[in-house]
Amino acid sequence: MKKIQTIVVEDEPLAREGLLSYVRDIDYLEVVAECESALEANRVLTSVPVDLMFLDIQMPRLTGIDFLKSLAKPPMVIMTTAYPNFALQGYELDVIDYLVKPFPFDRFLKAVNKAHDFYTLRNRPAEGGGAPAREDYFFVKCDYRYEKIHFDAILYIEGMENYVVIHTAEKSFMTLLRMKNVEEILPAPAFMRIHKSYIASVKAISSIDGNEVVIGSKRLPLSREKKADILERLLRN
Repeated sequence: MKKIQTIVVEDEPLAREGLLSYVRDIDYLEVVAECESALEANRVLTSVPVDLMFLDIQMPRLTGIDFLKSLAKPPMVIMTTAYPNFALQGYELDVIDYLVKPFPFDRFLKAVNKAHDFYTLRNRPAEGGGAPAREDYFFVKCDYRYEKIHFDAILYIEGMENYVVIHTAEKSFMTLLRMKNVEEILPAPAFMRIHKSYIASVKAISSIDGNEVVIGSKRLPLSREKKADILERLLRN
């Protein structure tokens, strides 16, 4: 697999150089640009392919949060800041991780490993090369091993902050991914986002009772905003 094309966006020279030294120590990361501002980063994103962006929050002219909101198709993002009170905003924008300065190398490594896991899942190559394959399974990292999960074995997926729990008939798997990341991996016709915290397998749904979706013995909340669309899809199928 090719290296993850990475840019560092940081207005403080010492902080930028420190972060770059961390990035250069990771063999699967490749620095394609270093930027002093969000405006400079914007020029880079429109000119070269970028897979991962380290993004500072407090910068002149345009904050990292506002810059990220302006991007229609942002790369994976790991936010860096001296202000932990911005963490909630960062996670609402589906960033991979949030590093509070000064952060040690082991905390940095944990963040980039999460990015690597998601990048690997999203970019599995087809046999013989070419476009990414659409297999009937994917791998997730659970503790210190990778688990193979077939799409047709999944009953539902539960979001828990920056973790998800993938429930199958036999067991459940907790992994460091966000709901949006998992949603991009799953085949859309077979799965539906029924609530901000739940994705359900269409074939596993036995009934809809009021504002709940019934899957086996489990009753999952059904978003009022999504109910009409979900009912239409189920009836159409």
